[in-house]
Amino acid sequence: MNTNDYLLIFCKIFGSLALLIYGMKVMSEALQKMAGSQLRHILGAMTTNRLTGMLTGTFITCAVQSSSATTVMTVSFVNAGLLTLAQAISVIMGANIGTTFTAWIMSLGYNVDLSMVVFPAFFVGIMLIYNKRRRYIGDFLFGIAFLFFALVLLSGAGKALDLEHNPAAIHFFSSFDVNSHLTIVMFLIIGTVITCIVQSSAAVMAITILLCSTGVLPIYLGIALVLGENIGTTATANLAALGANTQARRAALAHLVFNVFGVIWVLCLFYPFVDFVCQWTGYDPNNNNHLTQAQIAARLPIVLAAFHTAFNITNTCLLIWFIPQIERVVCMLIQPKPNKEEDDFRLRFIQVGIMKTPEISVFEAQKEIQSFAERIQRMFAMVKALLNEKDKEKFAKEFERIEKYEAISDNMELEIAKYLNQVSDAHLSDDTKGKIRAMLREISEIESIGDSCYNIARTIHRKMESKAEFTEKLYSNIEQMFELTNAALTQMNQLMKRPKESFNPNHTVYIEHEINNFRNQLKTQNIEDVDNNLYSYSVSTMYMDIIQECEKLGDYVVNVVEARIGVEKL
Repeated sequence: MNTNDYLLIFCKIFGSLALLIYGMKVMSEALQKMAGSQLRHILGAMTTNRLTGMLTGTFITCAVQSSSATTVMTVSFVNAGLLTLAQAISVIMGANIGTTFTAWIMSLGYNVDLSMVVFPAFFVGIMLIYNKRRRYIGDFLFGIAFLFFALVLLSGAGKALDLEHNPAAIHFFSSFDVNSHLTIVMFLIIGTVITCIVQSSAAVMAITILLCSTGVLPIYLGIALVLGENIGTTATANLAALGANTQARRAALAHLVFNVFGVIWVLCLFYPFVDFVCQWTGYDPNNNNHLTQAQIAARLPIVLAAFHTAFNITNTCLLIWFIPQIERVVCMLIQPKPNKEEDDFRLRFIQVGIMKTPEISVFEAQKEIQSFAERIQRMFAMVKALLNEKDKEKFAKEFERIEKYEAISDNMELEIAKYLNQVSDAHLSDDTKGKIRAMLREISEIESIGDSCYNIARTIHRKMESKAEFTEKLYSNIEQMFELTNAALTQMNQLMKRPKESFNPNHTVYIEHEINNFRNQLKTQNIEDVDNNLYSYSVSTMYMDIIQECEKLGDYVVNVVEARIGVEKL
């Protein structure tokens, strides 16, 4: 073959790998969309002990066909406080077992001509994609068709490359001593680096199967690449955890520690372990002269898939009893950061950089909005404290803190809205689109509550600067209005913490009516008091500014509740 032929074949191989990665992505996302919130409920409900956690991780990874998706999801739940670190480690162990199912699918693609299945799957998939109710099934069919089509193309490219009759390729791979642990470690590192770069263990597995099935890459070196893939695939979860809290970063690191421990012990028993797996699959790595090249090409993908499965199951069975020890190791390696000021701006639940599936992204945004609402109620508590502060120095510090919270409120609205806009760029269901619209309205109204708190604080600051003084009756009225307003905020935060179906909004509406009636009563009384010269007009203006702003704040709370429960007007 000439240079142009080789160039064409390599272009075909790289294009097939790109198609394989895309097919895996489409298939995984379609499965996750079909499962919807059930994945979240399964993860939360079925991790009561290490065994159920492991089985849950296995089931979910087999279902979504992506260990990276499962581990990123698990890290997100640890970040949100839904899973403990020990529960997360057991789920991640199960994910390692579940991902072996992908290797068996790929070995099937190399051993069976799937051309007759691929094209009907494309045809059926395109029809279902345009069906609103079944479009995710169409996406799944397209993804799996792309996956199998890529495997067919890779198999054809491997045969066309004809490496088994290429002296240069044979000489290159035969120059490595397969009986040297140093060579095994070198190929393990190569597998790790390549997997970290392409962010797809499936693609590296496809390359490994391609090289082994041609007969030029010895099975020992191919298995070393597979071991490297197990370490490299942990990069996704660790990248996702960079912006997360300490526990989430520990969960991601536990995935790496678990796989590294597994690789260390298997390296110590490398040749006996590999020989056992080969014997189990009917292949002798040291003497296969009795097999034809076609038989070798058919068996080696099965050997690689069998080793991948045997390694991960054995590793999990060994290390599942050492979850507390793994937990201590990662806690020792990742120390908690020094406590930041509560007043510092930092998103707690949203992890930027790597976008998850819409279901997980929406869940993270909901948790962040819940945190936003709690922060705003703390801001209102500062305003209440400011009213009764007489010391000028303490008053100035408290007012400065409220100003800082107002800036944080503006930033949180912008950051959450930006994240939701990123999520909305994905292919979303109508239900998810509705959730995002509601959340955008929620953050806008919560930010308005922050503005009202700041306006009340500014009025109190103006009173302090002018050295005006409220009467005891005015203080009592303001305190009563503050109590009603705080009760409304408490109701709002209770709604944020539980399913909207279990929340009765009538109590919020009742409080808002009480606020309105009390505001009207105070407004009438204020006019009479000014006419009777009980206090000056400037004092009455500041007093009513506070009362009116509390009434506005109550309206914003009702708007948040309306957006949360999905109604136009309560």
